[in-house]
Formats: sequence, C-alpha cells, structure tokens
Amino acid sequence: MRAAITVLPGDGIGPEVVAQATRVLAAVGERWGHTFSLRDALIGGAAIDKTGTALPPETLAMARETDAVLLGAVGGPKWDDPRAKVRPEQGLLAIRKGLGLYANLRPVTVNGKLLHASPLRPERLAGVDLLVVRELTGGIYFGEKLRDGDRASDNCTYTVAEVERIVRTAARIARGRRKKLCSVDKANVLETSRLWREVTERVMKSEFPDVALSHMLVDACAMQLIRKPADFDVIVTENMFGDILTDEASMLAGSMGMLPSASLGEGKCGLYEPIHGSAPDIMGKGIANPYATILSVALLLRHSLGLEAEAAAVERAVDAAVDRGVYPVDIAPPGVSPASTGATGDAVVAALQQ
Repeated sequence: MRAAITVLPGDGIGPEVVAQATRVLAAVGERWGHTFSLRDALIGGAAIDKTGTALPPETLAMARETDAVLLGAVGGPKWDDPRAKVRPEQGLLAIRKGLGLYANLRPVTVNGKLLHASPLRPERLAGVDLLVVRELTGGIYFGEKLRDGDRASDNCTYTVAEVERIVRTAARIARGRRKKLCSVDKANVLETSRLWREVTERVMKSEFPDVALSHMLVDACAMQLIRKPADFDVIVTENMFGDILTDEASMLAGSMGMLPSASLGEGKCGLYEPIHGSAPDIMGKGIANPYATILSVALLLRHSLGLEAEAAAVERAVDAAVDRGVYPVDIAPPGVSPASTGATGDAVVAALQQ
C-alpha cells in the first residue's frame, strides 16, 4: 500500500512523541511492504509564531489531500494570554471542523502490568474495555460566544442531524462489540440534552433494536466510571461531556499518556492524536510518554488505511513493551527507573520487528 499522511507535531512534547510514532509507522512499512509518505505541517502555537494563525490554509489543504493526519499536541504558556484573539486550540477546533470530523473515538483498556499506575483499586479495573464516542464539531465549543462587560456567554446548540449521525456511529461500533450503548446527557436540566435523548431513542429503536440502550446523566456517569467502569461498553455523548469524561477515564488506564484517539467523519481521512496536552513542563527533557501517540498510529492504520493486521500488531507491540517493564515516567512504579521517550519507542519498534 501507498499512503500519504500529514504529520502535525505541534507544540510542547508534541514533536517528541510524534517522532516515536513515525518511527513505528516506518517499521510497519518495512515489515509489511507499505510506503508511507509523511508530510510535515504547522498547527497551534508553532503555526501562530510563523504565520500568525493557528491553522494556516496550506495545512488544511494538505490534510484534505492526504489519507490521514497524525497530530502531537497544541498549546503552552507562551500563548496562554486570555486576551489573545488567536490561540493554539483554535487550530485544533478548526481542523476538526474543516475536515468534517464529527466523531471522536477514545478507547480505554487496562494493561494488567499498569494496575499500579491507576489510583483505583485493582479489583475495580478488572474487565475494563470501553469506548467513548464523543461528538466533536457541535455543542458549546462551537457555539456563539459573547463577552460584554461583566457578562459572558457560550451558546450550546445541537441539531437533530448532528445527534443522529453520532448516535449511528456509536451504535454501529457497539453492534460489533458487546451490543451495549450508554447515552450520556444532562436531560434533567438542558434542552439540548432533552433533544439528544429523544433523537437517540428514536434512532436506536428504529435502526438498532439489537443494541441495548441505556441513558445516564453526566454526573452519574462520572461517578460510575470510578465505581463500576467494567459495566460500560460504548458511551456516546456530546462534545464537552466527552472531553471531560475521557480525561477522567484515562485514570483507569493509569495515565493520559496511554490513551489514543481517532477523529472520523464520512470519508476515510481521520485525525489521530493522543488525548493528552502539550505538557510544556517536561518539553525537551526526553521523558514524555509516546505510547498514546503510538497507539493513535494503530487507530490510523485501522480506520483510515484499513490495515487491521498491522494495527493489531502495533497494539501488541505496545503491550509487549509494557510487559517488559518499559515504563515512561508517568506510569513507572516506585523504585523503577523510568524509560526515556526514545527508549520507549525503541522497545515498540523492536517488538514489531520480532
């Protein structure tokens, strides 16, 4: 296979973890005979510094012409002035919108060797294998914003069509898993959530009667993710709720450094990135955890390129590295010397080559 991939290293530790992920892509290409053409471009703070905008038009144009996009992270204290009209995060929102990527998939599994890294008791983590499907281009993040003196507002809006398409995406995935879909909202308070629940019930009843549907308020879901996380199969929810809940769920796996994500739309081109931020406090120290970015490569291979065997091999290689005790600093047990970013990448590549 020949595939073109847009690579957006971004800010902070983004370039460091992306460098290891592209090494893994190269190893996959060598082992299976694929040719991956990697094209670097700017986004976030790095783009602001060079072009004055968080998403240069040429970056979006390149992304539209390639088969997939691999992203590191955006943001940092250099661009954190709340009065600034241009911020790094605008680039991330804009590329999602520009590519029509409305479905964000965030899988959460627990490696048995990382039980020490989670704040939860081991018995609560047994059997955890869940997927959060987050609506990505609607809701409060994209609504009209107003700042007028001592008042501010952020408008949260959803349409029937937006809810229908994300629910269908989540239901199709649930149908291929354990056939359980939990829709998370705040229907006791929010009108958008009442619409969300009504549309979800209609779509599931008419199109997916074989998938068991449940509803849960977002605050109850936040509690259940800690109390009984193994009860969940697929969760579908709106943009802001999904953002918050998946950061919470990362603690099940031990660290945000272990969680990948895939942002998908109607076509095959998707955006793949770790769920963690740019971590400027450890930038340049060579200690960032690249596992989440490498696992995002597995999602890229699976969803955009259709290479299931290769994707599964990358996931097994990460598990093999962890099983060998290759622990970056965020998941290293007490008394164990943490692995550097490069050494972690070395271990995954070595496992792929065996």
